[in-house]
Amino acid sequence: MTDLRIMHKVIHLNTSPVLFDKPFSAASMTEDWEAKNAEWWVADGALWGRNAHAAAGCILSRGTFPGNVLLDFYAMTVAPSTHDIDAFWNASWDAATNTRGTAYVAGVQGWWTGKIGIERSPTCIPTVAAPCPWFMPGREYHLQMGTIDGHSFIFVDGTLQLELLDTDPINSQQHTHIGFEAYQSQVCIRLLTVRQIAWSPVEEAYRPEF
Repeated sequence: MTDLRIMHKVIHLNTSPVLFDKPFSAASMTEDWEAKNAEWWVADGALWGRNAHAAAGCILSRGTFPGNVLLDFYAMTVAPSTHDIDAFWNASWDAATNTRGTAYVAGVQGWWTGKIGIERSPTCIPTVAAPCPWFMPGREYHLQMGTIDGHSFIFVDGTLQLELLDTDPINSQQHTHIGFEAYQSQVCIRLLTVRQIAWSPVEEAYRPEF
């Protein structure tokens, strides 16, 4: 596995312990996941989600994953849906409102006008987003996303696409769930691996050019 490089850090995938890598199955849906809203089911070894509403339709892990975690999975939109492949971590659930509470949320082809982004739930502050004109509905993407002490990132097919620095990081020992969501979309997710991030600091500097 190739190391992942972000600002001031390198993530060592080979030494990042695996916390979860169970295949999606009928048993796993009962033991490991809880569909909070929207429709979620397993077929052909993949997790499928459908939500017709302009809101986050979530499935939440029953297990907890404290600390700096990385979600590594493959996902695509399912026709006729054309947008919003979304996941979250360092999360808690708000039972009173039946909605996602505190969390880092990352998405591809979301934010209404076709953007890749990261936001902090529930306030959406901070948020960072950028256009992703390369996105193709129905095409499967390899997504790697997570947070190191408030430094969040998204890789798509091995390429770093976005970073977010949160000056007031989520308490990852208190907010410890992960999950996926469909926002007025249909999605298919497979081959999920959750890792505890092992990383090293990197000194950034330009090479002299003249």
